[in-house]
Amino acid sequence: MKEKLGARVWLSIILFGLVGQIAWMVENMYLNVYLYKTVTYDLNATSAMVASSAVVATLVTLFAGGFSDRLGKRKLFISIGYIFWGASVFAFALITKKNSEKLFPSANAVALTTVMIIVMDCIMTAIGSTANDAAFNAWITDVTTPNTRAKAEGVLQIMPLAALLVIFGIFDSFTQKGQWMLFFGVLGAITTVMGVVGLFLIKDSPALQPKTGRFLKELVYGFRPSVVAKNRDLYLIYAAICVIGIANNIYMTYLIIYVEYFLGIKDYVLMLGAILVLSAVFSVLFGFLRGKISLRILLPTSIAIYTAGGLMMFFARNIWFVSVSGIIMMTGYLWEMALLSASMRDNTPKDKVGHFQGIRMVFSVLIPMCVGPFIGAYVSSTSNGVYVDPSTGAEQPVPTNYIFLAAVIVNILIIIPLAFMLAKKRNRGEKELSDTCSQTDNKDIAPVAEDSALPADCTPSVDVYLESRKKETKKEDETMNSDGLD
Repeated sequence: MKEKLGARVWLSIILFGLVGQIAWMVENMYLNVYLYKTVTYDLNATSAMVASSAVVATLVTLFAGGFSDRLGKRKLFISIGYIFWGASVFAFALITKKNSEKLFPSANAVALTTVMIIVMDCIMTAIGSTANDAAFNAWITDVTTPNTRAKAEGVLQIMPLAALLVIFGIFDSFTQKGQWMLFFGVLGAITTVMGVVGLFLIKDSPALQPKTGRFLKELVYGFRPSVVAKNRDLYLIYAAICVIGIANNIYMTYLIIYVEYFLGIKDYVLMLGAILVLSAVFSVLFGFLRGKISLRILLPTSIAIYTAGGLMMFFARNIWFVSVSGIIMMTGYLWEMALLSASMRDNTPKDKVGHFQGIRMVFSVLIPMCVGPFIGAYVSSTSNGVYVDPSTGAEQPVPTNYIFLAAVIVNILIIIPLAFMLAKKRNRGEKELSDTCSQTDNKDIAPVAEDSALPADCTPSVDVYLESRKKETKKEDETMNSDGLD
């Protein structure tokens, strides 16, 4: 019987996945714009804010994930977390240079406001990481199986883009008019309301049980060398996700600023909306190919698509060229992440799901968000990107097209962890051949028949050996497809 997720689970995945990403997009993209437009043009201030929140997100998820495992509860962490998460979003509307000057007239208003925004960002991140990164992601693993996970991941991977589409289509005009109070207020309220809905909609998996043991000992479980060695494939997948995350953060942190100030496209909503819709559609369709085509084909194809789109973005200047390039690049990114995220969940130890959410954050958030934005700021500063305000004549630094070239170069490095994964698979095949040959020397084991797939002298190459065992190879490929290692 074909496994399916129920309507209640799908509704929870869609609603909480979407609203959670809306809240994250406020932080990851619009706080950057808010800081840039209303406080300071210094791109390093933006990078510092992103890196600070990444550190907080990782540390909080490590503790919150393990704590939710110990309590055996996800629902309360998700629902209560979303309620307070929304309140923290609204708080940004109160942090302005004008209010800083009123409260601390003798202080440097720009520096003080920047620090206050960074601190508030860390508070918001702590709440969101508990509710979304720790509890919600662990809940997804709880309620899905290897057979249903790929489709769930395909939907989840389009949520960041869907969230941007919602914000662009409905709320972006508030920011362009300088109505930041309304922008933060409405989106904060939506997040809080979703938390209330979660109290009635979400149900914890019946298989979820409280975990026992020493909390601090279990907290560092995923960092132990023995655990890394035991779950080698999982950590190689983490490394690949880390590379993709760094590449994505090089340009995504500054995307709106780049489009508006470097390209000079002020009415970017329809353009970005088209990119988001089409790449999201391709991502959903791609989810249905995951179980039919080998990962050896799909992943290199995804990398090639990302590379082509990134190079096109480097040269693109007009709205049509940017649109086509953006669709290609984002499609490649979504395909990469859908494949690796499903493989990551399949390889996560079932009894340590919450703990490994924190480890995942190290590779998917901490390192990418601490490294990527600074790479973007560096390549932009060295390429002398400057915008001249037509009304005042003042110059201000802006991100340049080199952020996309840097992203392409970094993304290609994904082949390094993938090469180690393939090497392990080949070594596994060699070991199997060696073990089989050794058995033929054992008198208690029957000799190999003449028509056996393994020649009597045990001297053929591994490639010939594997080719001769078609049935076993086919079975291995099916297994690898199910655990994401093919």
